[in-house]
Amino acid sequence: MSISITPFTKQQLLPQEEKLEVSRHKSELFIGIPKETSFQERRICLTPDAVTSLTYQGHRVMMEAGAGVNASYSDKEYSEAGAEITKDTNKVFSCPMILKVSPPTIAEIQMMNPQTILISAIQLKTKKKDYFDALTKKKITALAFEYIKDEDGSYPAVKSLSEIAGTASILIASELMITNEFGKGLLFGNITGVPPTEVVILGAGAVGEFAAKTAIGLGANVKVFDNSINKLRRLQNNLNQRIFTSTIQPKALLKALRRCDVAVGAMRGVERCPVIVTETMVEQMKNGAVIVDVSIDTGGCFETSEVTSHEMPTFIKSNVLHYCVPNIPSRYSKTASMCISNIITPYLLQIAGDGGIEPAIRFDYGLKNGVYMYHGILTNKAIGEWFDLPNNDINLIVF
Repeated sequence: MSISITPFTKQQLLPQEEKLEVSRHKSELFIGIPKETSFQERRICLTPDAVTSLTYQGHRVMMEAGAGVNASYSDKEYSEAGAEITKDTNKVFSCPMILKVSPPTIAEIQMMNPQTILISAIQLKTKKKDYFDALTKKKITALAFEYIKDEDGSYPAVKSLSEIAGTASILIASELMITNEFGKGLLFGNITGVPPTEVVILGAGAVGEFAAKTAIGLGANVKVFDNSINKLRRLQNNLNQRIFTSTIQPKALLKALRRCDVAVGAMRGVERCPVIVTETMVEQMKNGAVIVDVSIDTGGCFETSEVTSHEMPTFIKSNVLHYCVPNIPSRYSKTASMCISNIITPYLLQIAGDGGIEPAIRFDYGLKNGVYMYHGILTNKAIGEWFDLPNNDINLIVF
């Protein structure tokens, strides 16, 4: 019996580099969730189901007693989900990772340990330079969940909360049409033999789109105004039907406002929201018409808008009822909490699976986009220019 031997090539005989398997070592998270103290903030970052998912995989969650009450979640629910409940606020803020909806106050930052990881909203319009100075002194790594990008380049947190705000704007208007002191008593919708409700929406972004969907679903006639043809086209495609759309032209807008029962402000701007509707235009609206200015978070797009609260949400000006409450999603705190939790939880599991925040932001560009402070170094150029603070490109620090 003959045995054939395959000759080795010259390349095979040369010494080869040893190939080592590179694995990502999982890390255990220790998350602190304090009670929200910001005015009108009722949401919470994690639902009991999300806490169950985390604790089941060996992570620790410590919560301040009563943190979920305003979102209709009891301490018992969180305790049964595996969270540790404490009344000691300092103990919660001493955790290596802090989750908050509203950004922490300066006093709360002082309670944090150096090198803490903070995940919260940033709400840039309400911030001052000393906020970033406090984070720098503690060498905090901070992520803003409204800056985190999805795979398609969108901002999932902003989009989800905009969907809530858009839908809510119409539901709020429908309540006000019945209960406002003008006694209009109008049913929002289209009843046989009765003219349908006329709705004007300023802005064709996510808020405007979901306001339009809700209004159309109730049977209203809807007119949408925006200066972006692309946004108007996308809105019509997403609605899957043709509705009245127009660029913002004073004559056409005034004509629509004179006839409408409800006007929704859903415009956005780079810094301050542009004022689209002047006081003179508001004066020509129907007596008892309703304005819901969702854009009040960034200044409002109606000249007559003034900030109100959930406790005192409305005022009357020029015989028109105005609803100008910032942070509308907080009114629907449980729904909003579920949205935030659904967005944040997968990222938390990803951070743990990747072995910590550093490898996680190295592997995920969208998560890296959410980082605005890295070990006390400001990494967001827009914030640096806004507050005249030195900043560094995070891609030059983490690579």
